[in-house]
Amino acid sequence: MSHTIQWYSTSKQSYWNNKSPIAEESNKPNLTIIDNEYQTVGSFGGCFNELGFEALKYLSGEDREQVYYDLFHPEGDHKFTMCRLPMGASDYALEWYSLNETDGDFSMEHFSIERDKKYLIPYIKEALKHNPDLKLFASPWSPPTWMKTPKAYNYGTLRWEKEVLEAYALYFVKFVQAYKEEGITIHQVHVQNEVVADQKFPSCVWTGEQLQEFIRDYLGPAFEKHNLDTEIWLGTINAPEPWQELMSDTTSDYDVFAGTVLSDPEAYKYISGVGYQWAGKYAIQRTSQSYPELSYSQTENECGNGKNTWNYAKYVFNLYQHYFSNGVNNYIYWNMVLEPNGRSTWGWEQNSMITVDPETKEKIYNPEYYVMKHFSHFVSPGSKRLGLTGPWTGNALAFQKPNGKKVVVIANPFKDTRTLNLSDGNQTHTFELEPESFNTIML
Repeated sequence: MSHTIQWYSTSKQSYWNNKSPIAEESNKPNLTIIDNEYQTVGSFGGCFNELGFEALKYLSGEDREQVYYDLFHPEGDHKFTMCRLPMGASDYALEWYSLNETDGDFSMEHFSIERDKKYLIPYIKEALKHNPDLKLFASPWSPPTWMKTPKAYNYGTLRWEKEVLEAYALYFVKFVQAYKEEGITIHQVHVQNEVVADQKFPSCVWTGEQLQEFIRDYLGPAFEKHNLDTEIWLGTINAPEPWQELMSDTTSDYDVFAGTVLSDPEAYKYISGVGYQWAGKYAIQRTSQSYPELSYSQTENECGNGKNTWNYAKYVFNLYQHYFSNGVNNYIYWNMVLEPNGRSTWGWEQNSMITVDPETKEKIYNPEYYVMKHFSHFVSPGSKRLGLTGPWTGNALAFQKPNGKKVVVIANPFKDTRTLNLSDGNQTHTFELEPESFNTIML
């Protein structure tokens, strides 16, 4: 029955419009939902960063509460259920720091989250007020500088010495314990943000063999020793670039990272999932096919150039399409809130779902805010991805919610209105999709 259908459409001219399908017709379907069930959807979310918390301070108390409600409340726009935070400085911290810069402190006696109590923890606690069930995962961008070669936040690698590796595993343990003392549960840790990023912002390069050894011999046993039930994830993997594989005379970067670690039973037993971002999208299909029993996350939405354009939002929609089609359970945005142009402390300007203008004190909901809403508002945790057939398949995803309702998220990428004849297997419903629009249809 058409009156049971909910349909929301977003175009460049107008966002999140409640619309109705045209009258029942016996048109031939050009998109059909089939009952093939694929992965279970876990969560949608974003990342808590210091610059986001600073941007929110420019809002009035009422507007700030509205942002938290829209992002996190179970009745809000996005209904986020899992978010990310950095262990130490990310590239969107106000300055570089780690949680222990006392040189040679292998026993972690000087480990401290005092800085986080000023920025990240208040940000997270405000979110938890709106959704007490919000889950969190954390990853370092850089180890403490004294653990690295060279001794710097940016560039470099972890010193591969037994006492350093033991101390770094203890660093993870201390982090989980310290947050627990603040009333915040860390549900997952990912070993390193972007394992092949050798950047001028906080970063640290790892090989697959190093990840294998650190998880197997140090991090996993340390979590066992301290009775932590926090999950260990192999992430966040940002390789391979296709050209790297084509130019390589050795094994692919897929084998160097996920394959190397997961094929070792003693490392594998500690791993609950794999996190991919950026160039990791080229490897996720092979990993999810090889290890379907694991969970998978897209851990950092690609970030644009700070202009928050409609065209980039169309590209981001394709990222959701790609990742879910290739097996992810969770999709995590990067910066939820930033000031205009989204400039980082190292100079890169990046997009955000919401922009806060320090001069006007206004909050602006950008196009990518609505791309996320088209997925997260209706595709609730526990939904199953379903199969699709027909010419529109490449622009759509289908899900079945735990209550049995079916949700189709579809883009019309064309510059003219197109007719969608959507069949749920029993009835065909006809929709006129606006040019270059995003649409969510719940049957």
